[in-house]
Amino acid sequence: MKSSHYYLRKCIVLDLSGKKVLVVGLGISGVAAAKLAKRFGAEVVVSDSKEEEKLGDEVRELRDAGIRVECGPQTNDLLDGVDHIIVSPAVPVRIPLLQEAYQRDMDVESEIEFAYHIAKSPILAVTGTNGKTTTTTLLGKLMETAFPVVGVGGNIGVPLSEECLRVGEGGCVVAEISSYQMEATDDFRPHVASVLNVTPDHVVRHGNLEVYQQMKEKMFAQQTKDDFLVLNYDDPKTRSMADRAPGTVCFFSRTEDLKEGAVVENGVLTMRWQGKNIPVLPVKELQIRGGHNVENALAAMAMAYLAGAEPKKIAEVLRAFEGVEHRIEPVLKFEGVDYYNDSKATNTDSAIKALESFDVPVVLLAGGDDKMTDLTDFMNLVKERCRALVLVGNAAARFKEAALKAGISPEAIFEAGYSMEKAVELARAAAQSGDVVLLSPACASFDMYSGMAERGRHFKDIVRRMAGK
Repeated sequence: MKSSHYYLRKCIVLDLSGKKVLVVGLGISGVAAAKLAKRFGAEVVVSDSKEEEKLGDEVRELRDAGIRVECGPQTNDLLDGVDHIIVSPAVPVRIPLLQEAYQRDMDVESEIEFAYHIAKSPILAVTGTNGKTTTTTLLGKLMETAFPVVGVGGNIGVPLSEECLRVGEGGCVVAEISSYQMEATDDFRPHVASVLNVTPDHVVRHGNLEVYQQMKEKMFAQQTKDDFLVLNYDDPKTRSMADRAPGTVCFFSRTEDLKEGAVVENGVLTMRWQGKNIPVLPVKELQIRGGHNVENALAAMAMAYLAGAEPKKIAEVLRAFEGVEHRIEPVLKFEGVDYYNDSKATNTDSAIKALESFDVPVVLLAGGDDKMTDLTDFMNLVKERCRALVLVGNAAARFKEAALKAGISPEAIFEAGYSMEKAVELARAAAQSGDVVLLSPACASFDMYSGMAERGRHFKDIVRRMAGK
């Protein structure tokens, strides 16, 4: 990997002293950006459209730090005298305040780009509709074999700006990047990037699948041939990105015998690069289950290898990696039935991959905050793989309609309203010894929970109490 000075850009932290910075949107990214901007000498104002009583302790915490917080309606006078604007990922750039800022030709960037500008170590960035968290977490562990200090942040739940500052120079930062985080970026440039897949998701935010894909492609748009882009050859949308990639492309494939890239050769994860053919680890030795996790392992392996990790060390980490919380996570076995928490499956494609991971009958818990994506393929697989379907949340009525249309028996469909307790109770009653009960909602969680993590932990708590553990 190149020396760290290669990654230094116009370091905005040098420019913030005495400047006025507006942070739009609270949340963990906004709070982190506000505190760092204050630390770098700026006068900081934070604006959030929610009422103050809905924002919790963050408001008091920021005010105690000498940061002004404005809650409620976001009027254009917030922009007066502002030198720089940092946007939290939850805030779309289409809101009137930001559109006015663009009209005034003001300096606007996301917290991700703010992090990039203060980074003194290379950034490795992972995006895709599904598999981001697993791949990012695994890649972080792989890079620990090659660098003395490694940070992992971004969409994974840790502000990337905090990690970039903590790591400093001489380390490495691994970032999970969402399409939301790329909206307000201009020159974000990871040294190694990967796009795992692109399937319909977040169309409400972005308007259509084409714009969603464009946000993914912004992540590698500023790369040069000195940088690397790892792409999924098996996904036509990501494969075609090679035509628009300024960086050096490395494909990975679970199904194709590529001449160069990360492949499965005779059941072994293998790296083929610059004339070398390096067997790394038999697929059967991976602890993470499912074909999609083979793809995640291939992507992480390729990124780590290109970033300087040794194949032997890569194999050791791959062999030991047990996965991440909320992604096909084993909970326990009770009455002969295995319970799995897959709360991270917030879209149908992710839930499909979870269902394909099991070769026994599944009792599926699905539903939640509906993303209004097409359910045809999902319900056809539910009919093929599931003994029963238990529905919760806002999406229940539409999911039931799609299930009936797919030919799923009405007797195999159960509705639990907005109660996870009732859903688990219904699943337990429907399951038989040898089955799997799987929470894989194919929906967001915001109709019932603050996020997918709260949903997954609630599910696990209920299952453990049921089993007396």
